[in-house]
Amino acid sequence: MHPQSMPMDYVPILIQLGVAAGFGIVTIIGTHLLGPKVKTENKLSAFESGVEVVGNARQPFSIKYFLVAILFVVFDVEVIFMYPWAVNFREFGFQGLIEMFIFMGLLLLGFIYVIKKKALDWD
Repeated sequence: MHPQSMPMDYVPILIQLGVAAGFGIVTIIGTHLLGPKVKTENKLSAFESGVEVVGNARQPFSIKYFLVAILFVVFDVEVIFMYPWAVNFREFGFQGLIEMFIFMGLLLLGFIYVIKKKALDWD
């Protein structure tokens, strides 16, 4: 039998949320009120990691960049699904092992599809 949670059990969480929100608000307002307000041409110019700005920021990127980024996210998220399975490996038993083989097989099929479409080739 599980003990029922009482509203008083949530007070520390509410206090922590209040302190975090208060810190954020006080910091934003404090820097706005206390910070210098001098606007020079040097401060208003674009800053790119210490490198002088060259050209237009609106120039198009190759679609390959975005494709690789999306594929990384997709396959990275798939790997995240393996962690809970590995932690509970013994509890899932043989059926869990079969399901993970199916999952990994589908993941491998997706990877083979990406390779066949040459999505990772940088020509």
